[in-house]
Amino acid sequence: MDRRSFVKAAAATAAATAVFNRRSALAAEADSHIEVLIDEPIGTISPEIYGHFTEHLGTVVYDGIYVGEDSKIPNQNGLRSALIEGMRQIKAPVVRWPGGCFADSYDWRDGIGPRGKRPRRTNFWMDANPEPIRRTNIAQIYEPNTFGTADFVRFCKLCGAEPYIAANVRSLTPLDFDHWVEYCNSPRGATTLAETRESDGSAEPCNVRYWGVGNESWGCGGNFDPEDYAIEYKRFTTWVPSYGVNLRFVASGPGSDDLSWSRGFFRKLYRERPSQDSHGIWGMSVHHYAWNLSRGKTQDWNAGKGDALRFDPIDWYELARETDRMEAIINDQWTVVGEFDLSRKIKLVVDEYGPWYRPGTEYSPEQLLGQQITVRDAAMTAISLDTFNRNADKVGMAACAQLVNNLNALFLTHEEKFTRTPNFYVFEMYAAHQGGTAVRAEFSAPEVRYDRDGKPATFWGLKGSASVKDKVLTLTAVNPDVSQPREAEIALRGAKAKSARAWMVHEGDIHAHNTLDAPDQVKSRTAEATVRGNGVSFTFPPASVVKIEVELV
Repeated sequence: MDRRSFVKAAAATAAATAVFNRRSALAAEADSHIEVLIDEPIGTISPEIYGHFTEHLGTVVYDGIYVGEDSKIPNQNGLRSALIEGMRQIKAPVVRWPGGCFADSYDWRDGIGPRGKRPRRTNFWMDANPEPIRRTNIAQIYEPNTFGTADFVRFCKLCGAEPYIAANVRSLTPLDFDHWVEYCNSPRGATTLAETRESDGSAEPCNVRYWGVGNESWGCGGNFDPEDYAIEYKRFTTWVPSYGVNLRFVASGPGSDDLSWSRGFFRKLYRERPSQDSHGIWGMSVHHYAWNLSRGKTQDWNAGKGDALRFDPIDWYELARETDRMEAIINDQWTVVGEFDLSRKIKLVVDEYGPWYRPGTEYSPEQLLGQQITVRDAAMTAISLDTFNRNADKVGMAACAQLVNNLNALFLTHEEKFTRTPNFYVFEMYAAHQGGTAVRAEFSAPEVRYDRDGKPATFWGLKGSASVKDKVLTLTAVNPDVSQPREAEIALRGAKAKSARAWMVHEGDIHAHNTLDAPDQVKSRTAEATVRGNGVSFTFPPASVVKIEVELV
């Protein structure tokens, strides 16, 4: 009996019989299986894995986060109220700032003191803007420093997040870094910089504990060799005043899977001798952007990337393949760190990740690297978050790049207009994992099969992650197949299901997205999950991101 005939027949039976028969049919028809092993913990999922990244790039800060105290746009001390509300809704744990490449050309002193006396500086990204924009005297070209350290920390506190500051290693000194920590963390009235901080609106210490020691030091952050950067890292982190704050330093790690950078850095830092000492490193950053070069284009850094809105299923799968590289990158880098850090104290910090497309879908020319965010991006973001969850013992923090009006954004703004992207709803669903215990989950599903440049290719058919907190199992997963659903039986080992409910991001069109004029085209919505025996049955729609919460007994 096919499914349609079965449904018609079941409708004519008594309710109890219908439920029994439907469950039996699901068991027989299920093409996928998920086994959640409650008694096999991986580690605690650090809330900081669900962090975000903000840079003085395009309209991320000006017109995104900061609109000015005199703006008609609802704001709190110049900070966009709608954005703060959205961040609180997804329980944002940490925000990284001021870059990115901007960080290593930024003098933090430019952003303190009376706003009217702050200097204007040429933005690092000036030359990346289109020529007509470069001729204008706007914040995206000539940084006004209206938004500084105190404003960033205030934004974080309003959002309920911790600040994560990237220090300038390329063009400032270790003493400048010490003074930045002093400005942020010294007791009220204790130092001249503490008094300056108070005049900037932050009387009490900011207690900033996360500090990135440079950014992409192999590239825009100084073009260092790893051994040279190791020397700089030691200079910047030796005897930094703590003011009672447990400072957590993040070393500048590789782009994607550059193992030579990681080994070179650690060999120099550890003097070739593995040790139980972490040498003051709390985390090592890893950056990985996913893009698939558009077919027929040259491999130009920007123009050769695919389009944010015009793509076909092959483009979808190829981007998923590149996104999925994150798992191997994490495992490879973890292996290298373990060659030196015998105590396993150092965590990986994936503080830049996400899809990257060529220009053309931004709302205005000054939105450099701005791009539309579709259901495809929601799926890619979920693939990354599930990867971090599965590696909760390795990944201590992550930051989606970037928060607003940029690559893989959660929010889009332009003047008074504001919308949440499909990525926002992924973070909203996945927030339930924060602080939970990641447990092993095994997925079995038919592979996706497609043609890639005349050759057959495959991609996994269903994958995700699971965690347990307060007698609730949270299971999240992505069905990457753009045309086929996955009917799955979810078996629980070590617990029983009392009840289940589900949410998903799914649309009939894989190109679906929210715009400033149509902000509600894509949202998360509820779905039906059925408790059956000791497990749960659920049908994962094509091209979907799903969260299932199971109350355990």
